[in-house]
Amino acid sequence: MNRQFEYTSAMQDLHFTPQQKVEIAARAAEAAQAAPRRKRRPIGRTALIAACLTVVLAVSAGATGVLKSAIDVFSPIFGGSAAQTEIIDKIGYPVGASDTDNGVTITADAVMGDRYNAVVIYTISRDDGTALLPEGAEDAMLLVHGNGTDLSILGGTHGGSYFVVEDPAASSIQMVETRSSDVPLNDCTATAVFENLYQWDEETGEAVPIVEGKWKLKFEMAYEDSSITLGSGETFSQGGMTFTIDAVTISPVAYKVDYAVDREVVWSESGSGRQDPEDARQMEQYLENVEILLTKTDGTVIDLSNAGGSIGPEDGKTVCSKGEVFDEILPLEELASVSVGGVEFPIPAE
Repeated sequence: MNRQFEYTSAMQDLHFTPQQKVEIAARAAEAAQAAPRRKRRPIGRTALIAACLTVVLAVSAGATGVLKSAIDVFSPIFGGSAAQTEIIDKIGYPVGASDTDNGVTITADAVMGDRYNAVVIYTISRDDGTALLPEGAEDAMLLVHGNGTDLSILGGTHGGSYFVVEDPAASSIQMVETRSSDVPLNDCTATAVFENLYQWDEETGEAVPIVEGKWKLKFEMAYEDSSITLGSGETFSQGGMTFTIDAVTISPVAYKVDYAVDREVVWSESGSGRQDPEDARQMEQYLENVEILLTKTDGTVIDLSNAGGSIGPEDGKTVCSKGEVFDEILPLEELASVSVGGVEFPIPAE
């Protein structure tokens, strides 16, 4: 059977018992307390699992909001150094599309990315200037229903979302969504659909609505691609299989690695709605265990191995793609090399 298996998207098919939901929420809270406070909350597996609780709903309406500069939108979250703001100014694309319902407006402020990855920042605000969130609400426990940012492309996608709450008593918060794809997405039309803002209740193990409404926005993903491509046919071996690297795409905002394995993956047909243990083992073999390390010019090494991607059997081999958006903007001149499965690719200085 020739079917595509989307690593993170497939997690949406999983089902959780109330006790499992409580455990997920508890782990998210513990991680938030243990990590140092930062303006951006990295997207990890906990956030992706929490995203599985969303539902897909279609709504209508549309409007145009206040147009902010890309620098004003992205700098507070992805870095505001001179080099970072220069990149934002070059590749960031102001949007300003918005929709209002029940006295609350959601605005797509801006988008940036590269050929295969994108990040969109939304602002959710209460129009009368009163506090958007109830007292005690935390960004780590917020959820929104809907299908999020749909790019309407003919390819597999994965990603995640998180909230940025600078002041819990403020009338607005931000939501950051990332999307990574195995086909180009920097020249497509996005449709974002959201319904209700929820807070996870640890006591009941349920998502409780705290802001009600339905919103639909449509906008263009018309940002500049700043990526470079490295690699062509290099190989490495692990687990008794040979991996051939087709391309390593890297930009200041994201990365993507394409490779093929000399064995065709065969998925189970359990039909249980849960990932079969054998499928999980194969996910490790073909995707999770592929090490990706990014080395900066100052010697710092960033482990990029824990990323989502896609796997598809094809003519006796398995075609894989793996990548995601960085936690911050990384100017290419500050990057020395990237290695995949131990194969190192120097990043050109210019």
